[in-house]
Amino acid sequence: MSDHHAAPIETITVSAYEIPTDAPESDGTLTWDSTTMVLVEISAGGYTGLGYTYGHQACATLIQDTLAEVIKGRDAMSIRGCWLKLVEAIRNLGRPGISSMAVAAIDVALWDLKARLLDLPLVILLGGIRPAVPVYGSGGFTSYSEAQLREQLGGWVAAGIPRVKMKIGRHPDEDLARIRAAREAIGNDAELYVDANGAYARKQALAQAEAFSDYGVSWYEEPVSSDDLAGLRLLRDRAPGGIEISAGEYGYSLPYFRHMLEAGAVDVLQADLTRCAGITGFLDVAILCDAYNIPLSTHTAPALHMHPACCAKQVRHLEYFHDHARIEAMLFDGLVGPVNGALQPNLARPGLGLTLKREEAERYRLRAE
Repeated sequence: MSDHHAAPIETITVSAYEIPTDAPESDGTLTWDSTTMVLVEISAGGYTGLGYTYGHQACATLIQDTLAEVIKGRDAMSIRGCWLKLVEAIRNLGRPGISSMAVAAIDVALWDLKARLLDLPLVILLGGIRPAVPVYGSGGFTSYSEAQLREQLGGWVAAGIPRVKMKIGRHPDEDLARIRAAREAIGNDAELYVDANGAYARKQALAQAEAFSDYGVSWYEEPVSSDDLAGLRLLRDRAPGGIEISAGEYGYSLPYFRHMLEAGAVDVLQADLTRCAGITGFLDVAILCDAYNIPLSTHTAPALHMHPACCAKQVRHLEYFHDHARIEAMLFDGLVGPVNGALQPNLARPGLGLTLKREEAERYRLRAE
């Protein structure tokens, strides 16, 4: 299709899928045994784009009952225009949370659709600046035995991923022993990251940081609640020099990220496009990071972040999160796996390069009440 023709949006369909975890999982502040994916498919001009978010089934209800009508008939080529209308529509529903996650699924589907209409890989449409994006293996749940922890983290390093992240904070008195085991499993050369999910108090988090440095921990995610900007700043100022403080995964709108950066709260900002209103919202965060000269790291959903992460200057790496990498491999064809510690978009496939395995997905589909 030529790029000067409008492509009115014809249909918007939504479905939700609940996929059990492969083992019980927990972090410093939460436990879970399944993950819900809300999938949006948007058609225009004879093509269909797909997008999704990881969130409650309520996201699907909001899209179906309210947001689909907002963009129906609008030009699929005008993504920012659609995005602004969607954000306007959720004003009285609350900008953070489920509303922004619903917008995210639609926005991703629109970008995938536009790229398919133009027969381009999404990375080409967005304007790639690097051929691949480095990843870090992420899992190491607090529910794992030491043997499971060693196997998972050591497995990633053996597969060529030179940086891995584990969860801490649920049992603080056990954290150092688990970190020691992780370091033994991955060797001395791999980077070791830890994520407390806000489980520690300020001084407790600082004391832990000093102990962690003995094992070469270089990334300390949410040592305290991400709402405690002063606490994050304290940790950033006083933790050993080799440890970077990171947070931002719970950001849904630009002011949230701006406040975090203005407070000097993080060495590395995190953003999750399935929460911050899609690829459009994510690229806005990347520009903000550019303005503050702060590195950006993507949170979860590796298949969605791969293309935009190759296009944003401040992106350092992408989180290859165990749950989502597993689900994406189960439900989609066309998935790209890490090679030499990086994900490289397949330029032979248009859009995100993904195709839903409908028969496989149907087993996990949630029905509307």
